[in-house]
Amino acid sequence: MTILGISAYYHDSAAALLIDGKVVAASCEERFSRIKHDKNFPKNAILFCLEYAHKNLNDIDYVVFYEKPFIKFERILKSFMLYTPKSIGTFISTIPIWLKERLNLRRTITRELSAITGNKYKKKIQFVEHHLSHAAFSYYTSKYSNAAILVIDAVGETATTSIMEGKNDEIVCIKQQHFPNSLGLLYSAFTYFLGFAVNSDEYKIMGLAPYGNLKDPQTKKFIDIITHDLVEIADDGGIILNTKYFAFMYSIRMIHDKKWEKLFDIKRREEGSSINLTHKNLAAAIQFVTEIIIFKLAKHAKEIIHSDNLCISGGCALNCAAMGKLKNSGLFKNIYIPFAPGDDGAAIGSALAINALSGQKVYDFSPYLGPEYIESKIKKILLNENITFTSYSTEDLLNQVIMLLDKGKIIGWFQSRMEFGPRALGNRSILADARKQNMKDLVNARVKFRESFRPFAPAILEEKAMEFFNERHSPYMMFNCKVFDSKQNVPAIIHIDGSARVQTVSKRENRVFHNLLEAFYKQTGCPVLLNTSFNVMGEPIVCTPIDAIKTFRQSGIDILVINNFIITK
Repeated sequence: MTILGISAYYHDSAAALLIDGKVVAASCEERFSRIKHDKNFPKNAILFCLEYAHKNLNDIDYVVFYEKPFIKFERILKSFMLYTPKSIGTFISTIPIWLKERLNLRRTITRELSAITGNKYKKKIQFVEHHLSHAAFSYYTSKYSNAAILVIDAVGETATTSIMEGKNDEIVCIKQQHFPNSLGLLYSAFTYFLGFAVNSDEYKIMGLAPYGNLKDPQTKKFIDIITHDLVEIADDGGIILNTKYFAFMYSIRMIHDKKWEKLFDIKRREEGSSINLTHKNLAAAIQFVTEIIIFKLAKHAKEIIHSDNLCISGGCALNCAAMGKLKNSGLFKNIYIPFAPGDDGAAIGSALAINALSGQKVYDFSPYLGPEYIESKIKKILLNENITFTSYSTEDLLNQVIMLLDKGKIIGWFQSRMEFGPRALGNRSILADARKQNMKDLVNARVKFRESFRPFAPAILEEKAMEFFNERHSPYMMFNCKVFDSKQNVPAIIHIDGSARVQTVSKRENRVFHNLLEAFYKQTGCPVLLNTSFNVMGEPIVCTPIDAIKTFRQSGIDILVINNFIITK
């Protein structure tokens, strides 16, 4: 059975192709369009999936979309009616789009697919509820026979948080929280108030939070305001937002700026302006409250489902600081978060949900699902770009790269199939020596062109992980953990609070990257490298050799490695 999963029209559009229980290809549309968080129909991602699998749309048994548009439209209409007349402006701008494109989404998808093939697409299109798409991705790829499933995001059709049970390859919804009471939207409101982009920069709040001081009276005051004026938190993790402070229910604006400024006694930070201690303390406050809510939700899930296993998905699962603390609490024996828990991964999840109905098992799963380029094609591109390069054997390449890393060079590392999701997992990465004291500031300023407070992740040989971190297996960078005091000789990957978002690398999961780390360890005695995504701020991770060359030329990357070719400036 061949299934094409699609997510689109909100943010991070993506496509995934599932054949007989195996995800053979998947990609976000942004990697091809070069529009970060691209929300448009993922035609380029679909074309890639079909081409990679040597399929055409006539070979597809099911096309499945990651949410149900009629239910979502009903929620939008209810919100507009409930908040009339404040909602009139947004109603006038939104409803024509829904009536033309999104209400009859089957027709829209059929038209888009027909444009790809050049012929009328006639097969049936399925729709899977949004939170089920998230849950299916986390549960069916976890390999747990039974698990509690927690889905936390901004909003699907109506659900904002779901507790589900996965048992014997079936998923049952137990409890849900509904719009507008949303932890994801609460966190995004602070993203906006602190001067960052909603649905894009929430991770910056998480990175900024450790620079605040939870013992500072100002931070304690902020926490008190949040928990008494903005949100009511129940023992089971359910929340009720004080909607008089929010505007997202009926507007494209997140909040009432003036009311928040009066409530917190600070001005909303303008994008690009300086960040002071007050901003850091406010970030620390909302991160602290978020962690409380997530722990309560997980505790309640444990109480009603009685499983030792927890699967988490939805955009809030990308809050690796909260996920790390939850994992470290010992509440569950095992916690699993897939490599793309956000809406991009829901393209895979929707396909997996339909696949489950057939009784087909999921197997042989990997995050490396994107395009790859053979040596001859890369060489042709390099020659066309008039680039001087050197080709090495695999062993000589590793020796050259570790020597350059040891000298403090910053490497653009481009290998094999592109990873799916928001994290660079060693195939489209920027690498550097984590032992260099100034490397974090250097990469932030000279290569990534981003805020100085942003941390970097360590990639470490899996067999050495327990020597540095309280972490044995974390291949997708989904959990923060503490760096042992005795292993503070890798300062470039240690955040201000002594934590790191670790990626463990095994030979089974990524042989080439593991070989590089192993060679670096044999040369230097250090099994850790700084690993960040191969892009600059505001751009998607590179997909093609041309993308890599462009980023190499425009940034402070010293050396570009594409497969077995080394390019210097």
